[in-house]
Amino acid sequence: MADVLHATATYSGQVQGVGFRYAVLQAAKEFEVAGWAANLADGRVLIETEGRESEVEAFLAAVLERMHGHVRKIERSGSRREARFTGFTIK
Repeated sequence: MADVLHATATYSGQVQGVGFRYAVLQAAKEFEVAGWAANLADGRVLIETEGRESEVEAFLAAVLERMHGHVRKIERSGSRREARFTGFTIK
């Protein structure tokens, strides 16, 4: 299997209790990405996603566009690796 872009993005702000993970799940359906979104104990939301670079970038841009009023800060990293995820879920 070909390498894909794996991105980890952590969102801070008012991102829990506002439908953030549901919005992420809906956005994921519009792109060829796989992964998951989860609330963290410290109030942030973590997204792990992978796919073609253009799809991952467009997906993360769509998440920010939809939820920009709730996001104060994004921490992000990425690397290339073998695909490990199937589908997109909320944890």
